[in-house]
Amino acid sequence: MSEKFAHRPIRIAVVGAGPAGVYASDILAKAQKKHDLTFSIDLFDRYPAPFGLIRYGVAPDHPRIKGIIQALHKVMDRGDVRLLGNVEIGSDLTLEDLRVHYDAVIFATGAIRDASMEIPGNHLHGSFGAAEFVSWYDGHPDFPRDWPLEAEQIAVIGNGNVALDVARVLSKHADDLLTTEIPDNVYAGLKASPATDVRIFGRRGPAQVKFTPLELRELSHSRDVDIVLSEEDFEFDEASDEAIRSDNQIKTMVNTLTNWLVEQEERTEEASKRLHLHFLHQPVEILEGKHDDGTGTGRVAGIRFERMELDGAGNVTGTGEHIDYQVQAVYRAVGYYGTSVEGVPFDERRGVITNEAGRVLDADGLHVPGTYATGWIKRGPVGLIGHTKGDARETISCLLEDVEQLPEAEDPQESAVIELLESRGVQYTTWEGWLKLDEYEMQLGQQATESGPVERERVKVVPRADMVHRSRV
Repeated sequence: MSEKFAHRPIRIAVVGAGPAGVYASDILAKAQKKHDLTFSIDLFDRYPAPFGLIRYGVAPDHPRIKGIIQALHKVMDRGDVRLLGNVEIGSDLTLEDLRVHYDAVIFATGAIRDASMEIPGNHLHGSFGAAEFVSWYDGHPDFPRDWPLEAEQIAVIGNGNVALDVARVLSKHADDLLTTEIPDNVYAGLKASPATDVRIFGRRGPAQVKFTPLELRELSHSRDVDIVLSEEDFEFDEASDEAIRSDNQIKTMVNTLTNWLVEQEERTEEASKRLHLHFLHQPVEILEGKHDDGTGTGRVAGIRFERMELDGAGNVTGTGEHIDYQVQAVYRAVGYYGTSVEGVPFDERRGVITNEAGRVLDADGLHVPGTYATGWIKRGPVGLIGHTKGDARETISCLLEDVEQLPEAEDPQESAVIELLESRGVQYTTWEGWLKLDEYEMQLGQQATESGPVERERVKVVPRADMVHRSRV
């Protein structure tokens, strides 16, 4: 029992309703009985719908990962966490507003921006950040609904799961995505895409890739798409051999890649599309097209790489040999980067909120009272979604240790923040509103099933105004 908060519930604001925010809210809610505390938890999100990365960062043909939504749904459906969506922290509510109404704030805002890849030619038309493309094909409400799918040959830079997702979506036949929740405009765009060859490039060898076996094997499930590899890219050093011996995941992926290399020699028919996997390629420059008079077109016409070699320790060094590939589009899938929140200390180098074990730190390295972080905005965009649970446990443990030191809110009434939002004309959404939107998207899926060639579970609503309307009717 807390002596400080014996007279009322401890008010907690969690900012970000993706997996990190929901896990933190769940762990906090479940800790009440064990610690003889009472919490009142509000979960905020800038989008009208919850689930963050799962809704807007996972490829639509990943039903297994999308299934995580069912677990998150169960948490929210209990009723001990209040969802307030379509609320932008920094404009609709400021950090000072949160401090007036809550005893503690947990930031779980994730990382949605593309990490930079500073090479010449990044500015050219046809050079894209993978995160923006993911937001487009996932129907993110804050991104344009059109995407310039004009290229026949495409380069995807990166050897993580996002690179595989982007390459798979770009190379897959659009009709094979119709059974997913793909938005109608995305289907139409991919259907009209002229892409025939998509190339994935990684700077290290096959034993150093960062994707997972499941993601890799999914590449071979695409209909009428050949996987193409080059024998010269299969280089292994002492560190590679040790990794293969000691790590079953790496062993599985290397075996998969090696089997594909052998199988491609036995093909008797060619597919209409090809997905190439390249290793030991360091991007040097995105090449600009030229007009007949020698002036630049402003468009991507190719990409130049330096050939790399392993150094014995699993790292790479340059060989000085350069290779050019003719492509008309480049997608940079080299990682994500967090977005700062006004008034919250931010590490610009790492792209995370400055923290230690989830406690937010000021410029002097001291804990900012009542302020915490969890998920990717805490540790950076690494690891799988399941790792976020461990993050949340650590952060909540710190908060529980700090209960007696939490600064007391000036106005902790649950109704006060609602009155504030309404006074500012904020069209906030709720869990009950999400259930309405969810049901409506399922109805759209049923209608599409009845009128179309395949069964569709749902059709995602994309425009923010439409999402808010369906949530508040």
